[in-house]
Amino acid sequence: MLVHDNIYINGRWVSPSSSQRLDVINPSNEEVIGRIPLCTEADVDDAVKAASDAFPAWSARPLSERLAFLRTIATAMKARSEEIGKTIASEMGMPIKLAGMIQAGLPIGNMAGFAEIAENFSFEETVGNSLVVKEPVGVCGFITPWNYPLHQIVGKVAPALACGCTMVVKPSEVAPLNAFILADILDKAGLPAGVFNLVSGYGPTVGEALASHPSVDMVSFTGSTRAGIRVAELASQTVKRVTQELGGKSANIILDDADLGKAVTRGVRECYLNSGQTCSALTRMLVPADRQEEAIALAKTAAEGFTVGGAFEPESNLGPLVSQIQKERVLSYINKGIEEGARLVTGGPETPEGRDKGYFVRPTVFADVTSDMTIAREEIFGPVLSILPYKNEEEAIAIANNSDYGLAGGVWSRDLDRAKAVARRMRTGQVSVNGGRFNAAAPFGGYKQSGNGREFGSHGLDEFLEVKSIQL
Repeated sequence: MLVHDNIYINGRWVSPSSSQRLDVINPSNEEVIGRIPLCTEADVDDAVKAASDAFPAWSARPLSERLAFLRTIATAMKARSEEIGKTIASEMGMPIKLAGMIQAGLPIGNMAGFAEIAENFSFEETVGNSLVVKEPVGVCGFITPWNYPLHQIVGKVAPALACGCTMVVKPSEVAPLNAFILADILDKAGLPAGVFNLVSGYGPTVGEALASHPSVDMVSFTGSTRAGIRVAELASQTVKRVTQELGGKSANIILDDADLGKAVTRGVRECYLNSGQTCSALTRMLVPADRQEEAIALAKTAAEGFTVGGAFEPESNLGPLVSQIQKERVLSYINKGIEEGARLVTGGPETPEGRDKGYFVRPTVFADVTSDMTIAREEIFGPVLSILPYKNEEEAIAIANNSDYGLAGGVWSRDLDRAKAVARRMRTGQVSVNGGRFNAAAPFGGYKQSGNGREFGSHGLDEFLEVKSIQL
């Protein structure tokens, strides 16, 4: 049991204003593994005041000193990487062999990486008779998700620290334990009091108080589109800056000249990563109509090759969903797909054999899916793949863009120039060509209802900077 009775405000672990606590559940076995405070608006006020008081000195600190903190923090995170990986595997269910690489490895790399990016970033330029300078935006409120919890926290905290901002972080109440580890690391690194503050609790209480707080200059939110709209509404009352990374329903276009076996097999893996709980998951697979049956057979084989199991079971490569609520949500979509006439290729709503405990769902594939079906339009956030046939390249692009979302996408072709041309026509924030790997130094974010703003790389720094012109 990891019991946290205190929150982190103004450089100290302090008692929250409420005695209420929330249990953290292990989704692999439904056991209670931790407990966190449920904070109130009063705690948010205290945290924001601490961040406001700390901002003048932190923003004036030399860049080299701020970046030295990032490097120190990255080193400390690396020393505790095993603890981080095990903690996140326990609280959100990713198999430990993947959690170590992804849930621990990515944020460690990003903390160190932002130090290098900021060191080479141009914070000022001369334009005619003007000196144009980029200055920290101020006090930031960060509301983060449970699917890649520490990765998403670090993706906000690291560039904000580098730019000279101060912050209040509200981690997801579903997978919050990793955030307390980070707070402990920052505390031991000697980060000045008030620069980083941690409050825990529910979105409608703590998150809304943070988004609407008049002393918060900027809110960065990662989560559902529904919640993102609410954050933007609250933030608009004080005209604060808002960046959002929201939902997705990303299309993976397999062109008629692609290596079908490689493209489909890799596409299934891309869809099922983190049990499908990935906002950029390629959940719509678009295949030539005259090769759909071949693609279906390949997808069936790939899906049935996954081993469903708990996070610490050696054979497991498809863990549970994060909660009972999430499991019920995914099962409702699977049932909806069946009701609306999609062909169930494999998987389905039945509980995986021998998995009476834990929030497990069968890896599922649907075929003969059309763009008007619910499973082709709404984000499911589970291991559910929809295969949509198309007649020609133009139709494939039209189907891909026929979505309220625009976060990610994929294109497969033996002709690289053709693939890049199709990628350019997709209305989405990033596209992988022939399985191009994720690049943490490149901007990440979406079009349309997938959000606004960008995270990671130099573009991620820009989100935490105001631009000032000084005429000389």
